[in-house]
Amino acid sequence: MKKVKKVDKKEASERIKKFLPILKKLYPDARIALNFKNPLELLIATILSAQCTDARVNIVTKDLFKKYKSAQDWVQTDISEIENDIRSTGFYRNKAKNIKNACIKIEEDFGGKVPNTMEELVTLPGVGRKTANCVLGDAFGIPGITCDTHVIRLSRRLGLSDNSDPVKLEFDLAEIVPDKDWTLFSHLIIMHGRNICNARKPKCQECKIANYCPSANNPELW
Repeated sequence: MKKVKKVDKKEASERIKKFLPILKKLYPDARIALNFKNPLELLIATILSAQCTDARVNIVTKDLFKKYKSAQDWVQTDISEIENDIRSTGFYRNKAKNIKNACIKIEEDFGGKVPNTMEELVTLPGVGRKTANCVLGDAFGIPGITCDTHVIRLSRRLGLSDNSDPVKLEFDLAEIVPDKDWTLFSHLIIMHGRNICNARKPKCQECKIANYCPSANNPELW
């Protein structure tokens, strides 16, 4: 995908105001695809989702969350058993280490409860801003922009930012997306990326927000 022209943040903000209502109507049930019942479950599921489909993670966590109900349950379980339980999500050794160490820190530093601030969440092993924003937005209701591959791709195609680095992109989007819509914005963009604006061949002819996309019908900018 080639670089779009330098982003005018004021102009980008105005376009967001126009196409965001369209996406809200298009995807009225937009939500995170991972299944969870509490902040800890979402934290674990998000860690497992790295290099793995949400569908596979949901299959694994259906039984996993019946076995592990608290941070202490993870702490008390041998690492080899955790690895075996999450093996099918891929990269299971590293994920098991991060999950166990994160839960140890949750127990020792946060009284067994997942913290609800960015500053505290990113101190947990295996947790970066992307995972932290996901937990903040969907488990605690604190607005956060989750920059996954879809958000990165569509933000560039829509001319919202020329950054592909997730952290830099997050800060760019935070300047032009209304605060109250940060979490929903991520879900809407992800759903649109999966349904219409896919990586290889976006369906520009079917896209309801093509009029606000500088890359629409322009393969050189995909």
